[in-house]
Amino acid sequence: MFEGNIFGRLDQSLQRAISDAGYKAPTPIQEKAIGPLLENNDIIGCAQTGTGKTAAFMLPILNRLIKNRKPRKIGHPRALVLSPTRELAAQTAENIKIFSKYTQIPFSCVFGGVSQFHQIKEIKRGAETVVACPGRLMDLMSQGIIYLDQVEVVVLDEADRMLERLKKELQQFS
Repeated sequence: MFEGNIFGRLDQSLQRAISDAGYKAPTPIQEKAIGPLLENNDIIGCAQTGTGKTAAFMLPILNRLIKNRKPRKIGHPRALVLSPTRELAAQTAENIKIFSKYTQIPFSCVFGGVSQFHQIKEIKRGAETVVACPGRLMDLMSQGIIYLDQVEVVVLDEADRMLERLKKELQQFS
C-alpha cells in the first residue's frame, strides 16, 4: 500500500486507516520523525501548523501499542500526550480516532471546562492513550482515577506554549 515510504513500516491496520483518510505520502515532518520514533528514539520536532505533526508522533505510538500488546490496566495508560489547550487536545483526539479505527486501542481525551463524567468513563474502559491538558490530568490523578506508572511514551505537544503558560502562572507568585 505504501511501499517505498515511511508509512510502509507501520502496521497494516494503521496503513489502512491512513489510506482511508486520504494520505498518499508522508509530509517532511512525518518522513523525518516516524523512522526514529519507530526505533524508540526521542525526538524534538518543529513544523508549521497543518504539516502533519500529530500523525508524525501518533502513528509510531499506535504502532508501538499494536506491536507490544499488554493486558489493559484500568486507569494506567501506556501513552500520554500533554496539550496546552483543550482545542488542541480535542484536535489530537480526532486524529487518534481516525488513525486507530482498525486497531481496537482505546483512548481518552481529558481537559477542563466540561464534565469529567465521559472522560472518566473512557479511562475506565481501559484507555491506553490519554491526551490531556495538565490541569485536568492532575485533577484526575489526585482523585485516584488515572496513574502514570505504566506510561511508556510521553509527548509534550506544543511544549513551547505550555512553558510560556507556566511562566505566566509562575509570574503571578512573584
